[in-house]
Amino acid sequence: MIRADVWRTALKVLALTVYDFLAASSVLGFKGVSVLLLHVSVAFSVAQLRKPSLAWVTNLLLLSTIYIQPLQNIQRGWYSTEEEYYLLLFSVAVCGLRFISFSLEHCWSPLDRSRVVQLFWLFSYTFYHPFFYNGPIITFKAYTEQMRRSAEGNNREESVLRYALARSGRVLLWWCLAEYMIHVMYMHSIQSNETYMEILPPWALGGLALALVQFFYVKYLVLFGFPSMLATLDGLVPPKLPRCVSIMYSFTGMWRSRLA
Repeated sequence: MIRADVWRTALKVLALTVYDFLAASSVLGFKGVSVLLLHVSVAFSVAQLRKPSLAWVTNLLLLSTIYIQPLQNIQRGWYSTEEEYYLLLFSVAVCGLRFISFSLEHCWSPLDRSRVVQLFWLFSYTFYHPFFYNGPIITFKAYTEQMRRSAEGNNREESVLRYALARSGRVLLWWCLAEYMIHVMYMHSIQSNETYMEILPPWALGGLALALVQFFYVKYLVLFGFPSMLATLDGLVPPKLPRCVSIMYSFTGMWRSRLA
């Protein structure tokens, strides 16, 4: 039974990894994915030394490469639009957080597996497509444990499906609201127009500031809500979505507090 569960987990993760890698390659291109593969190899090699300080320094240096001007110019030349280039930057930044999680987990509790298996799990963790571009971030330990549990048991399929349907309805509602605010209320134009600072009275300016914060919150829910819904279908337990900013007395609490 244990052997069958191991094979079931391996086949599921392998299928997801192949799909995730092909999806990332189709969006970022061969050169963009090559950058990530280089970062994966460096982070994995340093993690084998099991020194947390060295792992931190190495991964932070990898993250800092997105600020190197000559490298930025080279990478911009790979793409025809700025949006495609920024997508590469987002991917490098978010994957850098995953490298840190893997490295620290391996340093604190060395993985009792061969290096080939470790690299396989890191590759799957890095390119997992629902979380690949924007997150949310789950730790390497949580990812591997949840992948095994989802492959071993199917008794939660019905509840997971109900949850996914409910979440998809909420995300669709938030998405429509965000599109309405963009195209009817001109939220992007308002936040870049400095003349409102001069012509609006204080109360109207305060209301506008609250509306912009709410608009940011709605976009945040869509960007994290849809990937979380997809991850739930794979049997993962993504981080809970943030609380509404209207009930937060401190804006920093938006990033720390989650929905119950």
